Amino acid sequence: MNKISFLLFFLFFTHLNAIEFKGKFIQGHFIIGKTKSNTKITIDKIKIKVSKGGYFVFGIKKDRDLDIVITEGNKIIVKKIQKRKYNIQKIDGLPKKKVTPPEEFYARIKRENKLIGKAREVDSDLSFFKDKFIIPVDNAIITGVYGSQRILNGIPKWPHYGLDFAQKKGTPVKAMNNGIVTLSEKDLFYTGATLIFDHGHGISTLYMHMNEIFVNKGDHVKKGDIVGTIGTTGRSTGPHLDIRLNWFGSRLDPATILNIQ
Repeated sequence: MNKISFLLFFLFFTHLNAIEFKGKFIQGHFIIGKTKSNTKITIDKIKIKVSKGGYFVFGIKKDRDLDIVITEGNKIIVKKIQKRKYNIQKIDGLPKKKVTPPEEFYARIKRENKLIGKAREVDSDLSFFKDKFIIPVDNAIITGVYGSQRILNGIPKWPHYGLDFAQKKGTPVKAMNNGIVTLSEKDLFYTGATLIFDHGHGISTLYMHMNEIFVNKGDHVKKGDIVGTIGTTGRSTGPHLDIRLNWFGSRLDPATILNIQ
């Protein structure tokens, strides 16, 4: 083999074995990686699960400004994170106890937060995260976006980490992807009737403020299944579906899995 042929072969072989990324290295984004199935991957020195097909996934937190360091075997990859600007969203007319809950609700809220946190920490071998997600509500209007600084009844609060789809009460809600129900609760203080789905490798989606829920914890759902209906339960000023996307405890922008940014 002459030098030119060897160089072309080397470049072709290297390209075939190079790590691939789907997604943008922007604050709040969801990234899918592809490598060889037996390759060790770490993100910021934390070992990441790789599927049999070589897929892995991770997310970038809302306010991250440091470079992200990825290792593939012995190779180190450094990616710069692009910053975003977030909107300010004012919501008035909420009941006072929903903005600043009375002390008698603190124990309940703490207990419910633990339920949600536990569901988000599931680290299954499912690999549905790599498949296309679909919009959960037909003909809806987006009324709230990820990262908005929320001012509730004039009081600054936590940013909004979801994506809101407004539609009339009773409108069917679809599963965005295949998954397993890890939480099904009909009356949580803040989020009302709530569902969480596991899609594998720490990726979960959460549905809030629903009216009816048609699935139970442990159920397997298929993309497009009707899992409930639009409601206005919990802390809500009108009928809508608030969806969330998590990579374990990292809150990501749901718009990044729906390609509607």
